[in-house]
Amino acid sequence: MRADRLVATLLLLQARGRVTATEVAAELAVSERTARRDLEALATAGIPVYPQRGRGGGWALVGGARTDPVGLTVGEIRELFLVPGVPGVADVPGVPGVPDEGATPHLRALERAVVDGSQVRLGYERPGGAADERIVHPLGLATKAGVRYLVASTGAAGGPGALRIFRLSRVTSVEPTGDPAVRPEGFDLAVAWRSLASTAEERTRAATVRGRAERGAEAALRALFPGRLRLGRPLAHGWMTFEADGPSPQALAAQLAGLGARIEILAPREARDHLARLAAELAALYGPPAAPRAG
Repeated sequence: MRADRLVATLLLLQARGRVTATEVAAELAVSERTARRDLEALATAGIPVYPQRGRGGGWALVGGARTDPVGLTVGEIRELFLVPGVPGVADVPGVPGVPDEGATPHLRALERAVVDGSQVRLGYERPGGAADERIVHPLGLATKAGVRYLVASTGAAGGPGALRIFRLSRVTSVEPTGDPAVRPEGFDLAVAWRSLASTAEERTRAATVRGRAERGAEAALRALFPGRLRLGRPLAHGWMTFEADGPSPQALAAQLAGLGARIEILAPREARDHLARLAAELAALYGPPAAPRAG
C-alpha cells in the first residue's frame, strides 16, 4: 500500500537523517521515480521534509526534526491518501472543471472512508440520469482544476479493471457499510488517477462534429468545449468553420442546441438528425397554439 511506503520512507529519513531517492528506492524495492514521488508527497502532506540540492544532497527532515508516525495529525494522515498536490497528478489534461467545487457536502465522509479503509454505499447521479446506489471501495481522492473526484473500486474483490472515478459534485449520499475496503495489490493512487483520467479523456473525444458558426460565437463555443474545439477558416457572410469533440454525436448536438441559429452542424448525419428532433420537440412544446378550425 502507498501509505505503508510513505510511513516506511519517513522512518528511513528519521533513522538516517538524510536520504536520496536512489537510497529509498533500493531500501523499499521500488523505482527511483516512485521513491521521489513518495518523498514529494510527504512534503506536500505538511511533514517537515525538504530536498537539498547539489553534491551530497538528498532529502532530510527540517532541522533534523523527528515526527512520530503514530502521532501524525488527522490532516497529515489524510494527505497521505489524497492525490492533490502530488506533482504531475493534478495536471492530467482533459478533465475539465470549475473552481471552488471542492467543498461538497460529502467530502469529509469520503475522506474518512478513505483514511479508515471502509466500504460505503454511494449514491451517484449520472449526467442527465437519475441517481442510483452502489457499494464502492474508496481508495483516494484527486483534484483537477478545482473539481474533486473519488477513485474507488466497484468490484467485490477490488481487483484490477474495476477502478472508477466519481465526481464529488454528483455524489448524493455516502453511507458506511461497516465492511473493510479492499485495495488492489500494488495499488498506487497517482498511477491509477493518471490512467483513469486518460480513459475519461478518451471518452470525451469519441465523436466529432463539423459545422459552421457565426463570427462572434467563439467565446460560447470555447465555453462549451474547453480543449475540445478547433476553429477553422472564415467563410462568406460572417461565418466560420469549426470542429468539436464529445462523447457522442447526440451529446454534441444537445450541447450546440442552445446556440440556436448561430451554428449549423454539417456532419455527421446523426448529429444533424438529433438536432432536428430536438427542434421539432421544442417547437411542438413552445410554439404558438394551432389556430382553431373554422366552423
